[in-house]
Amino acid sequence: MTKAIMIFTSMTGNTEEMAEAIAEGVREQGIELNVKEVLDAVAVELEQYDGILLGAYTWGDGELPDDFLDFYDELDDVDLTGKKAAVFGSCDSSYEKYGAAVDILIEKLQERGAEVVLEGLKVELTPTNEEKQLCIAFGRNFAKQL
Repeated sequence: MTKAIMIFTSMTGNTEEMAEAIAEGVREQGIELNVKEVLDAVAVELEQYDGILLGAYTWGDGELPDDFLDFYDELDDVDLTGKKAAVFGSCDSSYEKYGAAVDILIEKLQERGAEVVLEGLKVELTPTNEEKQLCIAFGRNFAKQL
């Protein structure tokens, strides 16, 4: 059976809401999905899965959140060749770099050999009902790539 993992972090709950909707879309397609918060995950786990979803909000002037930094560094020791991946996160347009955490994670996944199969999903702050539907569709589309 095709297996996927979602690792995310959320401070205000916005990225968590996105994660829940995306997970719903993935599971609708019959994919077994393991969901973890980043502080409960280690990067080497990713090697056990066919699909990888990462979710993070953008912090400060365009950085990863502090709780994602150790995991990000661990990715340097992981080979993700042959894995399908996608990234999502809540963003705030009041900052100069909109959703930079999503872009940083996409770049790292590609560097480690993963095939990023969807454009990064960025949602302004709290997802609206319409944006939650986009998240569900993102999850479905990701699952179909596996």
